[in-house]
Amino acid sequence: MRIALVSEHASPLTTLGGVDAGGQNVHVAGLAVALAGRGHEVVVHTRRSGRDQPDTVVIAPGVTVEHVPAGPAKPLPKDELLPHMPAFAAHLARRWATGPPDVAHAHFWMSGLATLEAARESGTPVVQTFHALGTVKRRWQGAADTSPPERIAIEADIGRRVHAVIATCADEVRELGAMGVFDRKIAIVPCGVDLDHFCPDGPVAFRDGRPRILSIGRMVPRKGVDTIVRALRHVPDAELMIAGGAPDDDESRRLRELVTGYGLTGRVHLIGSVGREEVPALMRSADVLVSVPWYEPFGMVPVEAMACGLPVIASAVGGHLDTVAGCGVLVPPRRPRALTRMLNDLLTRPDLRETIGAAGARRARARYGWPQVALRTESVYRTLISGRLDRFAAAEG
Repeated sequence: MRIALVSEHASPLTTLGGVDAGGQNVHVAGLAVALAGRGHEVVVHTRRSGRDQPDTVVIAPGVTVEHVPAGPAKPLPKDELLPHMPAFAAHLARRWATGPPDVAHAHFWMSGLATLEAARESGTPVVQTFHALGTVKRRWQGAADTSPPERIAIEADIGRRVHAVIATCADEVRELGAMGVFDRKIAIVPCGVDLDHFCPDGPVAFRDGRPRILSIGRMVPRKGVDTIVRALRHVPDAELMIAGGAPDDDESRRLRELVTGYGLTGRVHLIGSVGREEVPALMRSADVLVSVPWYEPFGMVPVEAMACGLPVIASAVGGHLDTVAGCGVLVPPRRPRALTRMLNDLLTRPDLRETIGAAGARRARARYGWPQVALRTESVYRTLISGRLDRFAAAEG
């Protein structure tokens, strides 16, 4: 198949750790490479965000990234990209006029908007993965939500117009149903993990012997890193390693002020963005990974930690209800005391950590390797191409 992956703001070439660079970038890159490994020709269309970016970049055999001219060739916050989607769609339409893909898979709502318009003339089937939903973001962030005001209405329209929606977890299916997107066009396919890279065996980052709690993710308030800092006040002797962001970003400054105010200087280390190649060694050096966002559409970091055999404590939200439940520890979001209890329990019980870590590694191997994810995604594509559009039934497997 000729497959187009459309990811307007999340390029597979972007360095992770920024405000708008995270799981979607990893997902698009991993899916593209895995699909190409199954013999498909994959083109990833993403917005040109720098004047020095070439028109095309080959990132793996069978995978090309094409930079789409839409708006100024400079980085822009994703919430400012909506006015540039007509130009993005027009470029795709021209690109597909003479050689349309067999299927177009849009990632994020603005990509869906552009892809539906671009595919109108060619009749290319369109698959949508939202990665995050505006209804959920608005529910948790309220007035702090910087999404365009029309996002929620556009997402509902996209969900009803595309040929299929790939949800990454069961919680998302419920949210989509509330938006009027019928189960019959929804398939659940989780995000994937590189199990050769994220595995229990391999290099281990240096540690000084203290119990180590690890947090990895984008530096934005909704990731709930401040909850971990507050919990640490009552976890004796442990250190907290916070990976992600940059020293001068707003959230990092806020966390440093919190650390100083609580007298935790020396026990909390904000180490900034960590290269992907270094993450497994950092995970293997820790005793527990904590991921307690207020909401989480899927949550790739906990699954990567599970693949490394690291026990996980996660908030009982979103994708964590599928991935961590039953082989990790779930706690309510924004509840430092509940997190404190779980941390003290795990850090004083090496046998429990070993049991939980082994269970997580088994689940990661069984469900989340990229070959399995690519196969299931391909199955959705083939169902569309064959014309069997009547039943996905939002079922895994």
